[in-house]
Amino acid sequence: MALKQRIESDMKAALLGGNRFAGETLRGLKAAILNEEVAQNKRDTGLDDATIEQIIAKEVKKRNESAAIYEQNMREDSAENERREAEILGNYLPEQLSEAELKTVVDAKIAELGATDVKMMGQVMGAVKKEVGNAADG
Repeated sequence: MALKQRIESDMKAALLGGNRFAGETLRGLKAAILNEEVAQNKRDTGLDDATIEQIIAKEVKKRNESAAIYEQNMREDSAENERREAEILGNYLPEQLSEAELKTVVDAKIAELGATDVKMMGQVMGAVKKEVGNAADG
């Protein structure tokens, strides 16, 4: 099942099951996906799963940043809501790599590209991001 279809079916199940918080969170994600489809002029064909994962990662990052801001302003209830939304959205992302796994991939790319100085950091980062995709935060 495509990721977009899975999100839609989970949203319907949550709303019908009485879990309005999860349903509304997924409804917001569905709207973000629709906005990106319209922006890329792919409303008819839809987006591929990799692009949808990028949208989800961006939405999770927004929620985490908002939670941190709420915590700084002593608004723990709002921060908790943002964290719960991030957790729900995070279920649609691939499992994140551990620090050790990511370090192994980075070291392999450095050796493969023959990077010897900081000037090649952009190339290494691009190659690593291409390999791991959304399994690691930028």
